[in-house]
Amino acid sequence: MPDVRFPMTVFVSSDAAGQRLDQFLTDQIPDVSRARVQQLLAQEKALVNGSASKPSLRLRGGEQITILDDPQPAPLRAIAEDIPLDIVYEDDDLAVINKPAGMMVHAGAGATDDERNRGTLVNALLHRFGKLSVAGGELRPGIVHRLDKETSGLIVVAKNNVAHRNLAKQFSSRLVKKRYMALVHGWPAKERGTVDRGISRDAVRRTRMTTRVSGGRAAVTHYEVRERMESPFGKFAALDVRIETGRTHQIRVHMASIGHPVVGDALYGAPKELRIIPTGTRGSARKIPEARGAESRTSAAPKQSSALSLDRNFLHAAAIEFTHPRTGEPLSFAASLPEELAQFLRELRE
Repeated sequence: MPDVRFPMTVFVSSDAAGQRLDQFLTDQIPDVSRARVQQLLAQEKALVNGSASKPSLRLRGGEQITILDDPQPAPLRAIAEDIPLDIVYEDDDLAVINKPAGMMVHAGAGATDDERNRGTLVNALLHRFGKLSVAGGELRPGIVHRLDKETSGLIVVAKNNVAHRNLAKQFSSRLVKKRYMALVHGWPAKERGTVDRGISRDAVRRTRMTTRVSGGRAAVTHYEVRERMESPFGKFAALDVRIETGRTHQIRVHMASIGHPVVGDALYGAPKELRIIPTGTRGSARKIPEARGAESRTSAAPKQSSALSLDRNFLHAAAIEFTHPRTGEPLSFAASLPEELAQFLRELRE
């Protein structure tokens, strides 16, 4: 909003009586989204007659609304931060990182500058390596592909533009082989299967993707059952998952579309907390490899809790194969389940 000084005042005319506060401000302030207006109200940077108000407030007409700060959000930027990294491989052209769950790959949406710009993988990479490729844009230096915030595992980073372009071509040509480990609710009918359904953004819930709209972007997911578990909390299946494409939330939305949402993924229908089912029984099954260092832990069985929860998605990028962008050498890397997922499995089995 050029040439506008803050604070600024907006008067509500009688014609606006009955209108929601957030909708009124969205109409009054050009080029500002309703979500941004709601952020301003939540941060008490837009006051009605001098007081903080909810976005759903119904206006009566005659109110005076004071906007204390520029409704345009600060521009996103990549900044170096001293954040520990689990570096699986590194040379002059690329690095392979084992990303923890809870870390965004690059700057994104958020109510505050810290939420939007800090704590990202990009920031950690800038501190560790200094210079990265810029072929993906200044907000995504080095980033060739992405993982969801709550998905852990292997991600490839380009240190220069030549490597970036070569790696990006491998991804777009489906030459990169990626394998994920997932735990889903229920037992798939077959030992292995393929989900080939286009993916689009949900028109109602914009944070979700969907397979229910025709004309979505092509997406192919292959899965194989590694273990079937019957626990007091219900039936679960541990899957090996391979993807031919890399659409947003692909594995999560595809598994939910066939009735087997990823454990912990409340966005796509998984319960936030597992509760014991009185008629449930446990069955023997093949074991998934434990996380690194887990073999040194005590084998004593913990006391069975009546509830079990996971504060992330049970989805881990476990392996990746590609060719080196400069030498053409085949490269292959693997990462064991992180301890929080291995511990969840132990509790589920016990």
